Amino acid sequence: MKKLLFVVATIFLLSGCDLGKDMMNSPTKQVENYLDSYQKLDDNVLNDLDTLIEDTEYTIEQKARYREIMKKHYSNLKYEITDEKIDGDRATVDTEIEVNDYSKILSEEIDKDDYKDDKGNYDATKYFDYQLGRLEQATEKVKYNITFSLTKKDNEWVIDDLDETSKEKIHGIYIH
Repeated sequence: MKKLLFVVATIFLLSGCDLGKDMMNSPTKQVENYLDSYQKLDDNVLNDLDTLIEDTEYTIEQKARYREIMKKHYSNLKYEITDEKIDGDRATVDTEIEVNDYSKILSEEIDKDDYKDDKGNYDATKYFDYQLGRLEQATEKVKYNITFSLTKKDNEWVIDDLDETSKEKIHGIYIH
């Protein structure tokens, strides 16, 4: 009897380990890991953010402010997996994310006369300070649906490159 229990327990444990490995390699788990990397401010996410910031016209101080705004934004990102569909080596995972809505702030029309320097010329630095102040105070949230496409490569699920719209939604800058 003890032998039978041992054999059954061993089979159960071995099959459980395989199931655990498969669960870690599911399309849903890959999307969860991807979105969790934003919430946890993973090094790759921060490196990508730094690359993005480097291409802006912000001053050094403004770049630092923007980095902190986006770190807060990413860590407050919320998501829910709503569906997973697998068809051979292709899969889709539907998600609903909730992020700060920066789109209204970034798409505001400005009157350049409001942001002039001492000589009466438009000063982008003054405008950027105003804009960053608005972003720091933003509290309005928005929900977006994103469908992630995945491909199975070498028995591992890999997220396909996101389109620009999906990236904008994650960053809270999608203008609808």
